[in-house]
Amino acid sequence: MKKSRKQRNIVKFRLVVFASLAGLLILFSLFSDKLCPMDPYLQDLSNAKAAPSFVHPLGTDRYGRDMLSRIIVGSKTSIFSTLLLVTFISVFGSMIGLICGWFENTIDVILMRIADMFLAFPGLVFALAVAAVLGGGLQNAIIALAAISWPKYARLARSQTLTQKKATYIKAARLAGDSDWKLIVRHILPNIMGPILVTAVLDIGTMMMELAGLSFLGLGAKPPIAEWGSMMSETRNLLTTQPWVTLSPGIAIFISVVIFNLFGEAVRDWLDPKNGRS
Repeated sequence: MKKSRKQRNIVKFRLVVFASLAGLLILFSLFSDKLCPMDPYLQDLSNAKAAPSFVHPLGTDRYGRDMLSRIIVGSKTSIFSTLLLVTFISVFGSMIGLICGWFENTIDVILMRIADMFLAFPGLVFALAVAAVLGGGLQNAIIALAAISWPKYARLARSQTLTQKKATYIKAARLAGDSDWKLIVRHILPNIMGPILVTAVLDIGTMMMELAGLSFLGLGAKPPIAEWGSMMSETRNLLTTQPWVTLSPGIAIFISVVIFNLFGEAVRDWLDPKNGRS
């Protein structure tokens, strides 16, 4: 009993810590424009590729722009693009899966076969192809990743729905006169949200890296927009001579991904029935 209580307290503590860090990171990116010590787009060719100093803690890029300011303002593009992407694919995919699992009709067969087609391709390779066809750009990169990522949520929501619809409480609610949509909204949806939420939070880090990867390959955000992946792409040929210019946005991606992954694991542990959450 004491061990179980101690374990719950540890899980709760981890959730609070990593939720706070993730929240601070999102707030930081939200107000990034006001936190920049310098204009992130101001060019000063006389001070190009300067080494880290008191004035420029992370140095400057090839155009003399302050790297610290660009990384700070780039957090809004990188983080909020990722959150928008994950929100869309989780909501859209879950709704498709829930409807398919509940009604199990011809539409279910068609949509699940479409999902299987998307899942049959290597994810990032397919995203590269879609983004290239659409012509690149941040918006098209988000569309490309959304196109290859929603089937995972559809499959998860469908399997959870199929499990829940056979439960005794659903039969009792149906006998009480609840309609299909009332059963979905009041009973099915709240009971399948846990696994979907955990998957979505754990997906934030993955989507951030894939979005940065598309930008790094020239199929995402375009210069002069400050975005971590495109910033690394712009300066990759300076890695051997001025490594701070390339490594600093990479470190920003690393820190953000670690925070969101740890937050996702904390959410998963908190929702795990083994931990006795009441």
